[in-house]
Amino acid sequence: MKTMARMDELIALIGRYKELGIDTQIDYEKFYLYSIITHSTAIEGSTVTEIENQLLFDEGISAKGKTIMEQMMNLDLKRAYEESIRLAKSHSPITIDLLKNLASLVMKNTGSNYKTALGDFSSADGDLRLVNVTAGIGGRSYMSFQKVPTRLKEFCDWLNVERAKNMSMAERYALSFEAHYRLVTIHPWADGNGRMARLMMNHLQFEFGLIPAKVLKEDKGEYINALIATRENEDIHYFVDFMTEEMVKTVSSDIDAFLKSTEESREKKPENGEKKQKSREKILTLLKQDPSFTTRKLAEAIGITPKAIEKQLAKLKAEGLIKRDGPDKGGKWKVL
Repeated sequence: MKTMARMDELIALIGRYKELGIDTQIDYEKFYLYSIITHSTAIEGSTVTEIENQLLFDEGISAKGKTIMEQMMNLDLKRAYEESIRLAKSHSPITIDLLKNLASLVMKNTGSNYKTALGDFSSADGDLRLVNVTAGIGGRSYMSFQKVPTRLKEFCDWLNVERAKNMSMAERYALSFEAHYRLVTIHPWADGNGRMARLMMNHLQFEFGLIPAKVLKEDKGEYINALIATRENEDIHYFVDFMTEEMVKTVSSDIDAFLKSTEESREKKPENGEKKQKSREKILTLLKQDPSFTTRKLAEAIGITPKAIEKQLAKLKAEGLIKRDGPDKGGKWKVL
């Protein structure tokens, strides 16, 4: 009952989302994808933010203080998603070769080479693992590597049959969530299984024309627990429930942010004849007056969202116009 009730709520929220035209905004698909990528890599330890990824992807500006491996992880996943979206639009059959190709893109610059008694393989090339793996120290072992090719073929066959069926929106979401769980349970690769499972979930959602799901980085613990509970109870509803809750949270947040921004836009329109000063110029002026200004206070003073302020601050730092002295809390800005 819980699954059906929350799924019904999600479908209603998506109706409201589309009614407001949130998914028709300029660059909506690009920035939504950047958010998916940022959260997915954050689950794996990346600390690169959405704003930093936007600058990295669009302008080639590297994030200061972030490792090359973190940034390459995000660039690789972006390329994998771009190929996935292309394949989803053409409704390409799901095959082992397709999965291996996507895995090679995910791990292109961060993958490793392995030497085993059965031969060498590379996660950077999307090769299936020739070693057994466990879920961390003391964790449960995944299936033997010898079983992976057969189980992966069965997964592809099952998924191709299911995706060809005439399904409701709720059934399509449930299928994408189950595909995520099944793929990560097979654990076909030595590295990148989590990113690949989330990518395949989104791949199906792109193909079905659905709003793609995010696994929010702040919910990493609940996400892992949902996967464990599903496996231990052999009941897919645990994971479907979790992902439905994540979608409800994401869509609700996006609707609230959109309504707030449109309301602020109406309230902050300049008077007739008033010359609108650029946001970045206002930020520099305010920071000169008070270096202790927070992102939220800047947003309130200028009349744009905190996210827009973060973007402007990141650009100003990258251009060497400002710098931060001290921590985020308690520190001060310096206009150079």
